[in-house]
Amino acid sequence: MTAWWISGPTRSGKTAELSQRLLQLPDDAGQPFLVFAANGDNRIALANRLVNEIQGRVAYITTTPAGFIQDEVTLFWPLLVEQLGLQAQFPLKLRPENEQLLATQLWQPALADGTLQVEGWRDRETVRHTLDFLQLAALAGIPAEDIAPLLQAGMPPSLGSATLWSALGEALLTWRDWCLARGLLTYGLMTELYWRHLLPLPRYQAQLLERFSGVLADDLDEYPAIAHSLFSVFLAAERPCLFTYNPQGQVRLGLGADPEALAPLAERCERMELSQPATDGLGHTWADTLVAWVRDPLQLPELPDAIALIQTTSRGQLLRQLAEAIITAVHSRQVNPAEVAVIGPGLDPIARYSLAEILTSKGIAVESLNDQRPLISSPLIRALLTLLALIYPGLGRLIDRDAVAEMLVVLSQRPQSGDEAWFELIRIDPVRAELIADYCYVPDIENPHLLPVETFPRWDRLGYQATQAYTDLLQWIESQKQQRQQRFMANAATLLDRAIQQFLWRGNYLPADQLSALRELMETAQYFWRVEERLRLYGGLPQPGQSSKLSDVGRFIQLLQSGAVSANPYPVKPLVAGRQGVTLATVFQYRAQRLTHRWQFWLDAGSPRWLTGKDELLGAPIFLQDWSGRPLTAADIEAAHEERLERILRDLLSRATERIILCHSDLALNGQEQLGPLLSLVSAAQPLQDPIHLPE
Repeated sequence: MTAWWISGPTRSGKTAELSQRLLQLPDDAGQPFLVFAANGDNRIALANRLVNEIQGRVAYITTTPAGFIQDEVTLFWPLLVEQLGLQAQFPLKLRPENEQLLATQLWQPALADGTLQVEGWRDRETVRHTLDFLQLAALAGIPAEDIAPLLQAGMPPSLGSATLWSALGEALLTWRDWCLARGLLTYGLMTELYWRHLLPLPRYQAQLLERFSGVLADDLDEYPAIAHSLFSVFLAAERPCLFTYNPQGQVRLGLGADPEALAPLAERCERMELSQPATDGLGHTWADTLVAWVRDPLQLPELPDAIALIQTTSRGQLLRQLAEAIITAVHSRQVNPAEVAVIGPGLDPIARYSLAEILTSKGIAVESLNDQRPLISSPLIRALLTLLALIYPGLGRLIDRDAVAEMLVVLSQRPQSGDEAWFELIRIDPVRAELIADYCYVPDIENPHLLPVETFPRWDRLGYQATQAYTDLLQWIESQKQQRQQRFMANAATLLDRAIQQFLWRGNYLPADQLSALRELMETAQYFWRVEERLRLYGGLPQPGQSSKLSDVGRFIQLLQSGAVSANPYPVKPLVAGRQGVTLATVFQYRAQRLTHRWQFWLDAGSPRWLTGKDELLGAPIFLQDWSGRPLTAADIEAAHEERLERILRDLLSRATERIILCHSDLALNGQEQLGPLLSLVSAAQPLQDPIHLPE
C-alpha cells in the first residue's frame, strides 16, 4: 500500500505523521513530491516545519489548491488555447476588484432594466453573489451551464423566480466567454478551465506524473471537491499519496470546501486513526462535556477552574476590563503577550481598535489577524487620489474642497531631520490648509486646479514654511501636467510612484500601516492599467456603462472610493512561530490559521453569532456533493448551525492549553440583550479573580 489516510481531531499529530512519512516515501520517479496545505499561511507554516525536519533529505514542493491551479493553468495555457480555440495571448489574472468592476460594466444594461434585479440586493451585491456562484460551481466540478438549474432548484422562492436565476446563469456564460476572448482569468474561470479541460487531458496527466513522484495533502477537510479528481490521478498510477483529515476542522465549509466529496478517497488508502487530541489542550478532558452542556442548556454545568468569566453590563466596559485583565496578567509575568489570544464570532473594528489602543499604550504588542479596512480609509491614499484629479482632466466631480485641504496637510508633512519619527512636522496645518483651499482651489468639472498662494489676500500670514510647501506642491503639479501632455508618463501608476517618492518616502521610515496601504495602492494601480492595456488591445466592453464615460484614471479613483480594495493596517509576517503580541482574531481566522495559545479570551461569549454566524458564501450548500436537491429548510439550517458550533467548540478547546476566559456583556454593541448558545457556560463560570490567579 502506497496511500495513507490519517484522520484525527485537532492537534492529534496528523501533520507530524505527514512529515515523518514523507521521509520514508520511496522516490522511484526521481521527482519532487507535491505537498499541499489548505491556504497560504498554512503553507508557509508547513514549509518551515518541513525545512527543519526534512533537512533536504527528500525533494518536495509546497503549494495550495488555489496556487497550484493558477500555476498549472498558466503553465499549460498553450494546451488550453489549442483545445478551446482561444487567442494565443498570455493570460492575465484579474484581481477581485477588477473582476467586480468589469462584470458590473458588462452587465450594466441587464442591471439597469431589472433583468438581473434581486429584491433587496443592490447592484454591487448582485454582481458579487453572481460571481461567487461561478466560483462555487468551479470548485465543485459543476459546469457553468448547470448553474442556472441549480439555482432554480435550490434557492428560496422568496429571493427570485426561475426567470431570474436563468438570467443570472446566462450572464455568467456571457462573462466567461467575454473574459476568455481577451485572456482575462479570474480564480473561478481558472478553476473551471483546470478541472474541466486541462486535468482530463491524457497529455497533461502524463506530464503531471513525470513532474511529481507523489502527493501529500494536509487538512484535506478544507479542500474543494475537484481535488478528488487531481488526487485520483496519482492514486490510479499507484504513486505514494498521503492525506490528513480533521473531522473537527472544515473551517472552509461554505467557502468552496467539500469534505464529503473527498471522504471516498479514504477507501483507496490504508487508514490510520489518531483518536486523541493533544493532552495539553483543554479539549482532551473537557470537549465532550462542554459540548453536551451547550446542547442541553437545562443541565447545570460545573465548569473547571480553567474556565473563568469577565461579565459587564455594556460592551464598552467589557472591552476595558478584558484589556485590563490581559495587562495585569502580562505585567505580573503570568503569561507572555504571544501566549494570549482574543477570539470572537465577529471582531468588529471598534473592538479591534479599542483593544489595540489600550494594550499598546501599556507597552503590550498586538497582532491583529487580517484586519482589513478599505484602502480609501487611509489619509495618504485619499491625498494621492486628490492629486491625480488635479493633474488629469475631467475629474472635478471626484474631489471637493475638503479633499484638497486634507491633501495639503498630508503631502506637506515631514519627519524631523535626523529622527525616524514619522509626521513629526506639519508644514501646512489643518487651519492653513482650509484657508488655502477656500481661496486658492478652483472647482471645475473638466479642470479643477489650484491658484498661486498670492490669491489669498492675507497670504503673508500663512508663514514661510506653509507658503513654501504650497508653492513647491503647485510647481510639482504643473511640471507633472506638462510631462503628461508630452506623454512622458505611461499611465497614472507612474505618477503615483513619483508622488510617493516626492512627498511620502524620501528614504525615511514609514509606519507599517502606511507602508502597507501604499504597497497595496501601487499593486492595485499596476494591475488596473495592465487590464486597461489588455482591453485596448482586444476590445473593451460591448455595452459600456455610465462609469466608462470617465477616463481610465477616473474609473481607478472610483474603484478605490467604492471601498472595494482593502489593505491590512497591521502587516506582519504570518502568525506562526515567533509571534510577539496578543492575537486578535475572529473564530474563523483563528481556526484557519491553526493557532494555539495558553490563554484564550472568548469575546462576546453570550452572542447568538456563535451559533448563527455564517462564514459562507450565499447558496454554498447547493453546490455541495451531498446536497439533497431541494431548497434548504429551517431544520436543515439549524442542524448545520449546531454541527458547526460543535466543531468550533472542540477545535478551540483543543487550541487552549491552560485557560479560557469567557467575556460577556449583558448588552450587545447594538444595545440588545445577548441570548446566545454559550449562555449556560457564562452563567456557570466563576468570575475572573483580581489579581488573576492560575487554576490549581
